[in-house]
Formats: sequence, structure tokens, C-alpha cells
Amino acid sequence: MTDDGRLVAGRYRLSQRIGSGAMGVVWTAHDERLHRTVAVKQLLLQPGLAEADTDEAKRRAMREGRIAARLQHPHAVAVYDVAEDDSQPWLIMEYLPSKSLSAVLSERGTLPPRDVASIGMQVASALAAAHNAGIVHRDIKPGNVLLGDDGTVKITDFGISRATGDVTVTATGMLAGTPAYLAPEVAKGYDPGSPSDVFSLGSTLYAAIEGEPPFGLSENTIALLHKVASGKVNPPRNAGPLTALLMRLLRAEPEDRPTMAEARDALAAVANGQAAPAFTPAVVTPTHPPSWRGAPVQQQPQQQAATRALAPTPPPPPNATRVDLHTPPRAVPTQQHQPPSNHRPAAAPQYSQRPKPASSLAASAKSKKSTIFTALAIVAAAVVGIMFASMLSDKGGGGTDNNAGPNTSTQQTQGGDQTKPSTPAKSSAKAGQWTQAPQPPDQEALLRDYFATAPKSPADAWQMTNASFQGKQPGGYGGYEQFWKSIQKAELVSAEYDGNFYWKTQVKYTKKDGSTSTESKGFSIQWQSPNMLIETESSLGG
Repeated sequence: MTDDGRLVAGRYRLSQRIGSGAMGVVWTAHDERLHRTVAVKQLLLQPGLAEADTDEAKRRAMREGRIAARLQHPHAVAVYDVAEDDSQPWLIMEYLPSKSLSAVLSERGTLPPRDVASIGMQVASALAAAHNAGIVHRDIKPGNVLLGDDGTVKITDFGISRATGDVTVTATGMLAGTPAYLAPEVAKGYDPGSPSDVFSLGSTLYAAIEGEPPFGLSENTIALLHKVASGKVNPPRNAGPLTALLMRLLRAEPEDRPTMAEARDALAAVANGQAAPAFTPAVVTPTHPPSWRGAPVQQQPQQQAATRALAPTPPPPPNATRVDLHTPPRAVPTQQHQPPSNHRPAAAPQYSQRPKPASSLAASAKSKKSTIFTALAIVAAAVVGIMFASMLSDKGGGGTDNNAGPNTSTQQTQGGDQTKPSTPAKSSAKAGQWTQAPQPPDQEALLRDYFATAPKSPADAWQMTNASFQGKQPGGYGGYEQFWKSIQKAELVSAEYDGNFYWKTQVKYTKKDGSTSTESKGFSIQWQSPNMLIETESSLGG
């Protein structure tokens, strides 16, 4: 019996079965309303399930649709709709002519390190956006990485992901994720967080280079979980320039791994033939214990909810060694929408002086009276000095040019040229302001500034983009500069905000030979406090 030709929800005509997984079967289908090809995922229910279990499976599929629909990113498969047909939910998704990374590895065995870095950069770009939206994927593996026929790479199947604030409906005891690619803390039973996704991405890239995941493949799930929980990874033998970065992604302790955004930028550097930047974990005082600390998840869902509601937040242990006593604690941000707690904050603020020890404070309290008298004397002397200097100035003696001195605009540059003023890069103003999430008008202003700047100064426009954007430019900066040298003017004709820092635009280019063209382009913007930079540029056709 076949479902070929079946009309789902009165709109989607099934065409060809293209894949299957633990939760369902994926088909290509024709959307008879919008006349486009889509991918349709049919939820599979085991026969003989109790009514409660059937309802739970349906809720899980609806949750998958809600979560995935929140994420709109060029490197994530988009979810268009959740339809119900014959009392079963169907996910309607973007169709990408592609092969999974798993299928490609089955054919080729392994891939070169720089190709793997390029794949990882694109996947990490989408996952970083997901983490900013409070979404954890939880099942990153080669089978969920799609390699498009046009070279595009996309991550798919957020089916067991968990969104911040969404109800978790996974049954107690259900293993979330594929064992071979799990992070050690998840294999031990702790709640997964964004660092768990970082580890799973590292495992996926490791498998693409070495031919198998870091802990091997075993049909004995229990034995495999024990190996994963140990966190002991053998260094890759064929990773070349990716070796050090992979080992950072695969660190056993979640707090020792880079964030997904840092992983994305480091992978972009390797894909572009550069060395991955050094990474030192930021040691800060956490606002509360991370999800992978404390007792493993073993309680029933109802008991868990009651426990979390009643249990007080435990104080930090007196012998904690992770806190850097020489770094002042970060102030808690005051903005309403804070990033997820498992994101690494920006560097701690710099202070001009270290806090005084308790003994010094006691001494200063004892000598408070003498300090006050001393301060009054200093103020009086300063007033007298100012009055005397004013008298000399009125008489013309010793007068100086008020425009001279250390704050003059003519400064010595790195190359020794003292005739040119030192001007910061255009992007520094944008990159240094956004300690709170930039709103759509701010993002649009960045795009308009970018197109106004690029024809005049490609170098300044280059500074408005991040490492991911720069890593995708053919020929690097040289090729980027060559393109803009041929453009007289670039104008953002229209800009439509599509949510999640993504824009659909119309850009008009006027070349130096007088010819013009208008192109439809999509842009995603990266904001990681305090930086706001252009992350991706893609053609939308038209």
C-alpha cells in the first residue's frame, strides 16, 4: 500500500518518499495552493498505543512545529505549517534538494578538514541563532545535516528540541538524542543545554573527518553511553588544522567549551585557510546553577515541577574553585529580554582599581577625620592655583593654543604618518553600543550604513561583517574589494524584517560604467552583546 498521490489537509499532494526517522516519514509534496514543492513529515504512531500516549505523541509533533517555526535562518530548514489530516499531525517544511551528511559519508567515507569546517560553520551559524532564541536542538548528527545540491548546508529536525518556556512532553526515561553524538553530561542524565549542542556538533564534524564519532559506534547502547559519559575523547588523526578546535568543542566539562557563536567564527577561519582563534573560557559567577549541575533528571514530570517550584536555590559551595576572585562579578543585565542563561556573557567590565582588602577599609575608617581635613586642604590649594593661573592668562603671560596638547586630532598612526587623523573603523560604533538587543530600526540602519559605506570604503564595510560572512567571500577580502571597486553607488531600496535578525531586501547597484541592477537579497545579522554585525548575505532571486 502506498500514499503516493494522497492529498493531505486538502492542500499537499504527496509525491515521493525521501526519508524516514524515529518519529516519522518524510515525503516531497506539491502545495496546490502556492504551487511549490515542499517536504511533508508524517508522524508515525506505534500500533496499540494507549490513548494518553497517542495524545502525547501528537503534542510532541505540534511542539516541534511551534519551535521550528520560531527559527528563520538561511542555514535551518524552515517549517511552513503544521497541518492535521485523519487525526494525525503533519509538518510542512521547506524542501531542499540535498543529501544528508550521513549519506555522503556512507559514499565517501570521510571529507577533507576544510570542507568539514565549511559545513560546520554553516550549521553553527543556524544553531547560534537558535540558542539566541532559547532553542536547543538536542539531536545534532550527520543524518540531520543536509548538504544542498547548490552547496547550501542546513540543519533540520528540531523534533526533540527544547524551547525555553515551552512545555516538555518527552516521556520519562525517553533518551533525547542519538547516543553516539550525545554530550557526556546528557549521557549522565543531566538536562541538555546549548553547550550540549556544541559537543554534538563537534562529534558530527569529528565523524566527518575520522569516519566514526569520537566514542565509536556500538549496538550495545548501555556500553556506548558509559563511554560517552566518561568524556574521554581520542584526538583525531586526520583533522589537520581542525584538530585543536575539535578538541575544544569536545571538552568534557560544558563550561570549558566555546559558545556556538565562537565555534561558528573559529570554523569560518579554518574554512578560509586561517588558524582558528585561541579560546580561553570566560570564568564568571553564574546567576544560578547550570542545568547540567545537580542531580540527574530521574523524577516524574509532575514531581519535577513541584520540586523546582518549592526547592530554594542552593548557595554556591564554599570550596568552589571555578570562580575567579580577581575578576569583579558581572552586573545582572537590566533589559527585559535576557539571553539564555547558558550563553557565555561578554567579558567582565574592567575596573581601574582592585577592591580594597578588609584591613585597608578598617584603617581608612579609623583615619576618616584626618582624611577629610587633608581633602579640604587640597581643594583650597587647587582653588588658589586656578585663580593664579587665570591672572597670568589675562596678562598674556605663558598663554598657549587651546587646540594643542595631547588631545589634538593629528595623531601618530601605526605606520608613522603624523599628517592623517586616526579614525576608528566604521563598524566600531555599531559593534560597541548594543549591550541590549538591537531593535529592527537599529538593524535596518546598520544595513543602510553598510551599503552607503561599501562603494566608498570597502575596508570600512568589511569591518561591519563577522567572520562567518568574511569566510564565505570568494577570494577573501581581495575578492570583496574588487567587487566594490566596480560599484559607484549601492542603495537599499526596500527592507522587510522577517524576524530573528533576518531581513529580505531589494538592493539597487549603480556601476561605474553607468549600468544599474536591482537584486533581492537576504541578510542575517548577528548580535552578541555588544557586537552587531552582518552575518550572511544570500540571493533571493528576482
